[in-house]
Amino acid sequence: MELKKLLQEGSIELGAQIEEKQIHQLLKYKDILLEWNQKMNLTAIEEEKEVIIKHFLDSISCVKIEQLRNNGKLIDVGTGAGFPGIPLKVIFPQLKLTLLDSLNKRINFLKEVCLQLQLEEVEFIHGRAEDYGQEKRYRETYDYAVARAVAPLNILVEYCLPFVKVGGYFICQKGKALQEELLEAEKAIKVLGGKIVDKEDITLPFSDITHSILLIEKTKQTSTKYPRKAGLPTKNPIK
Repeated sequence: MELKKLLQEGSIELGAQIEEKQIHQLLKYKDILLEWNQKMNLTAIEEEKEVIIKHFLDSISCVKIEQLRNNGKLIDVGTGAGFPGIPLKVIFPQLKLTLLDSLNKRINFLKEVCLQLQLEEVEFIHGRAEDYGQEKRYRETYDYAVARAVAPLNILVEYCLPFVKVGGYFICQKGKALQEELLEAEKAIKVLGGKIVDKEDITLPFSDITHSILLIEKTKQTSTKYPRKAGLPTKNPIK
């Protein structure tokens, strides 16, 4: 199946309306990703069809969460090569997007992608979630935080929930280990002011790949103790 059709039919199956312009943007993103991947390690997935399914459709699957509206502020924590943040911005151009990553060369790549895709209202942060989660300008100012395969859930919530305002949501993409991670993360979610409100199980179109999207609502402010200093959430997760 041609790549355009994969994107078109896959997006519709996931509940996303995708137009010609958006398909063009995503295919361009794929080209830039594979070109830059020759000189720096952005993705282990190099086959075009696999990029469409495992990166783009995987990111777009977040639209299954009906609370995700197209006019909010969204931060992608540990965005890497821009997933899921950039595909979501392409699908929902009104989203105000912040991409946070600890590696400057990845930030340079993301700037190039957004420039070539002509995406507006995108902010790039080179740094660590633990540091920026304590900054007044970013703390509890977002409608949504998203993260994909960054860390175990009990660590991830400490990275992400401090960015989310009360009434906002952390949309977390997780693989098969979610059930075990949930047990370990119960206390951390509560301590950080969150509450699990939904879980969507997804099978990616044109594949047998399954994953879950966990929706955590921010119900109260996060204590100023969190996030702790860089490295501490990993070394000593909330238990």
